[in-house]
Amino acid sequence: MKELKAPFTEETMRALKVGDEVAITGVVFTGRDAVHKYLHEGGALPEGVSLRDGIIYHCGPVVMKEPDGSWKVTAAGPTTSIREEPYQGQVIRDFGLRGVIGKGGMGERTLAACKEHGCVYLHAVGGAAQVLAECVKRVRNVYFLEKFGSPEAIWELEVESLPAVVTMDSHGGSLHREVMAASSAALAERV
Repeated sequence: MKELKAPFTEETMRALKVGDEVAITGVVFTGRDAVHKYLHEGGALPEGVSLRDGIIYHCGPVVMKEPDGSWKVTAAGPTTSIREEPYQGQVIRDFGLRGVIGKGGMGERTLAACKEHGCVYLHAVGGAAQVLAECVKRVRNVYFLEKFGSPEAIWELEVESLPAVVTMDSHGGSLHREVMAASSAALAERV
């Protein structure tokens, strides 16, 4: 397993290849449908938020407010990424992302943006939301909570050793494309 620690530079991300297992340590920002659509349509990030050389996590965490006013993440599983395909390439380009975490992979437009801008897609294990929540060491802040609601807000999370696998790299490699081609070929043989 490769340690992937902030800062997430273009050089670091371009060194990764499809199949690499990584443990992510640093700050990641959550972002789902509402945030991606908002950014795609020209919306501005909140003051103090920068995605440049950052990672966005397709996740709607389950978060509880503690008695002291702090937040605690109790579940942090990935959501299905393909929903962001209409927006992701532009968000990568416009905001300088270096990584996208989610599940299920993404399409050709996102893959092209990863290749052009030095970004990778990182697949996190679905169904392990409570285990992944243990990797969240602190909620630094939350943005757009009132605007979009808790699952769709931008949560700024400090993570430690968050496990993921590179399934789309900055060299045009896509494990998702390979699996689809192999599955289609196997199906064609049976028909």
